[in-house]
Amino acid sequence: MKTKSISSLKFMAMLMISLSTMFTFTACSDDDDDVVPTPSQGRIMVIHASPDAPAVDILVNNNVVNTTDLEFPDHIGYVNINTGTNNIKVNVANTATTVIDANLTIVANTNYSVFAIDSVSNIAPLVLTDDLSAPAAGKAHVRFIHLSPDAPAVDVAVTGGAVVFGNKIFTDATAFTPLDANTYNLEVRLAGTANVVLPLPGIVLTAGKIYTVFAKGFVGGTGAQALGAEIIVNN
Repeated sequence: MKTKSISSLKFMAMLMISLSTMFTFTACSDDDDDVVPTPSQGRIMVIHASPDAPAVDILVNNNVVNTTDLEFPDHIGYVNINTGTNNIKVNVANTATTVIDANLTIVANTNYSVFAIDSVSNIAPLVLTDDLSAPAAGKAHVRFIHLSPDAPAVDVAVTGGAVVFGNKIFTDATAFTPLDANTYNLEVRLAGTANVVLPLPGIVLTAGKIYTVFAKGFVGGTGAQALGAEIIVNN
């Protein structure tokens, strides 16, 4: 009897340990299921670059992200957006009239610029991936985008000097290019010629900054639609 009692006690102890272990593992598993991971994200900036389009609203997955009407040639700063496929709409401001409806695949820790481009009758998105790697000491990074719908191919050059970005046609975009931090007098020329179509004096490039310069407006346009250039600071 004594031996059987000891055996029974051992059996019960082992059973309790086993049940306790199973319960502990199950509880941990349930706790893990309750933890919702934070979605990985990228960022987008949206730029109104359609010269004759009205002010617009920007919707990400049907949520308006601009706080004021976005007019040509303004932009909204980078906003966080979940990875995967996201819907981007450009609506005429304060209406349900959609002029651009596109899906954008977002990669984690990646930055994008979405430009609304061309004349309003042909408005379309131009999506670029933005390399925001820090410039080297004493340098700034600059890219040029040709976004004047009716302008011919152009060169961007130092005034009276060397070409910096050559032979760019509508929608062409350069990579971000390191330049010495300085104040530059630049000019836009008809590609391959000395014919200046747009002077760009006093362009200040600050060390450590990243810039996008884009040609805007129409050839022969007036007022806000005149041929010109817009500068965005990306960082």
